[in-house]
Amino acid sequence: MTPPRDGASELSDDLQSRADALLDAALAAAGARDPREFYRTRLRELRERDRSAYDRAVEYYMSELLPSIVGGAEPLAAWTEYGRTLAELHGPGRTMAIDASGVARPYENPADPTHLVLHLPKSSREPALLVGLPQDLSAAQRATYDWLVRQTRALEDAS
Repeated sequence: MTPPRDGASELSDDLQSRADALLDAALAAAGARDPREFYRTRLRELRERDRSAYDRAVEYYMSELLPSIVGGAEPLAAWTEYGRTLAELHGPGRTMAIDASGVARPYENPADPTHLVLHLPKSSREPALLVGLPQDLSAAQRATYDWLVRQTRALEDAS
């Protein structure tokens, strides 16, 4: 038997359900990729690496992200900003948007859903962090992703 729920947790569940429904509708309308899976990975990494940063990420999710979406913010833009926030909590750096031709520009919210959005840590020894992934990567975006995120040389694999 589950313990009785208090009003705050029911309200929180309702807020999350409504925000999830709005995101699902926005994803379907835009034909965009769902970012929640790779953001969950980032959260797990934060929990293991820096509990204080993890707590700030959860606080942002509950007090900023969900209420903003339910309050009328564009869900894809709000989630991309959450992903950028997660990346910043992981470590300082620059967030860049890479278009289909491979040209990188500083990230601006809202991001174009066709752009690959990466957070480039200040330390060049750390891989780039995925913030936004288009539904279909161009060849230039795939090469950028492989090189900076996966830290593999896809072109060498082809030879």
